[in-house]
Amino acid sequence: MAALGTIRKRGVILIVIIGLGLFAFIAEEMFRSCEATSNERRLQVGEVLGKKLSVQDFQNLIDEYQEVIKMTQGRDNLTEDELNQVKDQVWNTYVNNTIVEAEADKLGLTVTKEELQNVLRAGTNPILLQTPFVNQQTRRFDASMLTKFLDDYKKVENGQDAQMAEQYRTIYKYWQFIEKSLRQQILAMKYQNLLAGCLLSNPVSAKMAFDAQAEESDIQLASIAYSTVNDNDVKVSDADIKAKYDEQKEMYKQYVESRDIKYVEFQVLPSAADRKAIQATMADAQKQLQEGTDPAVVVRKAQSQEAYLGIPVTRNAFSRDIATKIDSMAVGQTTAPFETKADNTLNVVKLISKTQLPDSVEYRQIQIVGATVEAARKTADSVYAALQAGAPFDSIAKKYSQTGQKQWLTSAMYENSQTIDADSKLYLEALNTLGVNEMKNIAFTQGNVIVQVTARNAMVDKYVAAVVKHTIDFSKATYSAAYNKFSQFVSANQTVEAMEKNAAKFGYKVSERKDLFNSEHNVAGIRATGEAMKWIFDAEAGAVSPLYECGNNDHLLVVAMTKVHPVGYRDMEDVKDVIKQEVMRDKKFDMLKGKLAGANNIGSAKSKGARVDTVRQITFGAPVFVQATGASEPALSGAVAATKKGAFCPRVIKGNGGAYMLQVIDKKQRQGAKYDEKVMEQQLRQQAMQAASRFLNELYLKSDVVDNRYMFF
Repeated sequence: MAALGTIRKRGVILIVIIGLGLFAFIAEEMFRSCEATSNERRLQVGEVLGKKLSVQDFQNLIDEYQEVIKMTQGRDNLTEDELNQVKDQVWNTYVNNTIVEAEADKLGLTVTKEELQNVLRAGTNPILLQTPFVNQQTRRFDASMLTKFLDDYKKVENGQDAQMAEQYRTIYKYWQFIEKSLRQQILAMKYQNLLAGCLLSNPVSAKMAFDAQAEESDIQLASIAYSTVNDNDVKVSDADIKAKYDEQKEMYKQYVESRDIKYVEFQVLPSAADRKAIQATMADAQKQLQEGTDPAVVVRKAQSQEAYLGIPVTRNAFSRDIATKIDSMAVGQTTAPFETKADNTLNVVKLISKTQLPDSVEYRQIQIVGATVEAARKTADSVYAALQAGAPFDSIAKKYSQTGQKQWLTSAMYENSQTIDADSKLYLEALNTLGVNEMKNIAFTQGNVIVQVTARNAMVDKYVAAVVKHTIDFSKATYSAAYNKFSQFVSANQTVEAMEKNAAKFGYKVSERKDLFNSEHNVAGIRATGEAMKWIFDAEAGAVSPLYECGNNDHLLVVAMTKVHPVGYRDMEDVKDVIKQEVMRDKKFDMLKGKLAGANNIGSAKSKGARVDTVRQITFGAPVFVQATGASEPALSGAVAATKKGAFCPRVIKGNGGAYMLQVIDKKQRQGAKYDEKVMEQQLRQQAMQAASRFLNELYLKSDVVDNRYMFF
């Protein structure tokens, strides 16, 4: 009982303790839940209609698309800008396909095997014409070629030739991408056709559309431009702006969050001392080349960006500035150091030789190996002698388990290499200098190769040139000094106001960017600013970021988050300047309308201050451009169509650039215009298809699209 009494006396305290314990338990679970949600979000690129796209799945789609580009364009890699375009294309395709598939599923629309086969049999779809299965005679997709490939793929996949299997696998993956894209395209077209079918054309609308295009009117136009009214004479109140905002509020609805930022960026550039050091290096390279030092040694020691191959190459092997320079140089000449602004380099060039050689060579070869190098040499001499005596090349090649088949070597296949070893150099020199049907027994380090040139094409100028190309870089000391100064500025100015107040003292400038969206790939046009983008879209208004090192490791950046524009209607203050101009235009029109009041013909409108011009060939289907006001005026087209020939339109027409009155002086059908009901109905159907495609935008807005790509750029 004593214990019970003690408990009762301390009941309130116990309740508080238990409550705190329960709160701690609940808070811990909430924290875990929030942490799990946050971690899940970090692994999601986005979401469409509740369907989440993981980072891994998105990357797989990017890799798939990249491989297609590399295969179709013969590329090894993509630039950063090209890769960003791929990411955007993959995301947009994913979003559109997800939306269409969801809508199609509601309607029961599918793409059947038979429909796909019909498209393959027709062979005219543009996607199919990008495949290797195009008949070169008909220039159409050949389904039989695809069938044969798929049969061969199964055999090769289970065979022993790993290299052949890999080649077939690459083409098979490409075909899988094409088939998937084709299915998506067919489904989208079926959905759009269904929507377009809801927008009917008929003979009445066809005739009206024809008249809108074919009937031309000539008018006398009286105009007074809004610019003739001084802005200071127009009074715009806050109430006027509020009323206009309420009237046009739907125009200011925002469907994606954006953010306003202010930022300071600084690009580190070479100092005078840095330039002097690089110029000394280039002057030394020039001197050594002039004195005849081994070009390969000079180029390597100077750390040139362009390798020295020591073999004749076309001008395409050189950067544009070097190619332009060697065209006008004499053999043996060495240039003084010169600067190329386009790539920020200093350059020295020595033209060692210039000759005419084939751009491409057809050849065949036989490789000779042996137990020892000497044995290979002896066998190669015997084979070469037999070939010289007239032995069939193919027969000899087969004797050594080779095909001896002809193949082409082009300059582009080797001239952009970074290095060429001694054996390769011997090989290329032989192929480039041998005449048609000439042979050579080439002794390599590990054996011999007997080559025969069978054809030579496109004789072009080829050059041997030593190029020392060096970027005008800043030194570590220069970068360190710039970094320390910028870091001091960031540390001392941790508010937007402080940044703006003190930037000029440090020699910096504060820039502003309004409405930055998270779908963009960089900040302020500077590459490698992904971390800054992540910070911007996680920061609160008023926060200042850490210092970011970005660009090509030559930029310093600090960002201040100034305002968040959430999804929904923009604040009136955000669009106040735009609305004010709208209100001012309305008030100017009212003033001009009052000025033109009572005008009952063009002459009286002119007497009230209007400018009169003759405007010809006005149609209802296209807006009128008025030179007097410098504006396109759709309202005039409607007014002209509604006014009879010879009549004066008594009302003042409100335009984009001014106030107007008009008189129609002539109406006639455009010369050569002939009504064809079927053609016009077809045009209307095409317009309906275009309108149907725009419905996708409405579906997008209702699909709860979440785009987190900025977290992974």
